[in-house]
Amino acid sequence: MYRRARRTTGLTLIEMTLVIATVALMVGFAVPAVRVLVHSFQSGTGITSMVNAALSSARAMAVSRQRYVGVRFQKACTSTDPTDPLKGLMDAPQYMIFIVHEEMKNNGQVADGFRAMEGLEPVKLPGGAAVMDLSCLKRDDGTAADADIDEPRELSDATTFSIVFSPAGKLIVHNVRVRNQEGKRRPDNSQGAANTSLDDVFNSVENICRLGQGMFIQDDYSRWNPNGTDNLDYGLGEEPSGTSFVIYEVARLRAAYGMKLAWSAYLSELAAKAFYVSPYTGNLISSE
Repeated sequence: MYRRARRTTGLTLIEMTLVIATVALMVGFAVPAVRVLVHSFQSGTGITSMVNAALSSARAMAVSRQRYVGVRFQKACTSTDPTDPLKGLMDAPQYMIFIVHEEMKNNGQVADGFRAMEGLEPVKLPGGAAVMDLSCLKRDDGTAADADIDEPRELSDATTFSIVFSPAGKLIVHNVRVRNQEGKRRPDNSQGAANTSLDDVFNSVENICRLGQGMFIQDDYSRWNPNGTDNLDYGLGEEPSGTSFVIYEVARLRAAYGMKLAWSAYLSELAAKAFYVSPYTGNLISSE
């Protein structure tokens, strides 16, 4: 009897070598392209696209819901020390949060309170860059204030701002005070049920730092007070919504901040590169 010849399958050593070489060549071509893509999302170009999309969504929701809707820009509270909630703020991630105006008060007057929109998660901006509203560097009368941003409360004030659209879909300047879903001022869940908030987006210093309930400090802690009467000045009080912002590199600002020369060493050159929001379309307009 003749034995049936065995038929082998697989790749020879030469074929395997060619396959490995081809894959290595393809990876070599692909890695630079991936790096460029990642860098674009970590740069101003990526942030511009993300902010544009967020503003368009907020404008559409304002029209469809017939409510004031906006995008809140704020750094997350990463501190676990309630006596120093701004610790680590420079390197904390910055997010975009969709906010909506609260219901009208019983007396018919529109309140300035906003809250995070339910069902919409905060959107994290790329870590290498962030946005800032330079209008906070001016006093209420329009004169120049301390522009060096050499204190955590000043950094908090500059990196926390909102852009708001009216029910007609137009950009407006509206006073904004963001609170938790329950609308409570400085809730403290450790003190009993009388003044608690389970909001996992905006909450008080006590709840975030001690209990991990929430991500962003709500607007119950005043902005820059020249009289220094509020000992809880975290740059997070009520303020008008914005119409423009600049994109900054975190590493460069960190270096200038460390020298207490944020404006003269870095921010002054960004002022001429600000992005403005179109009052009618909500699209970003570059000043360059």
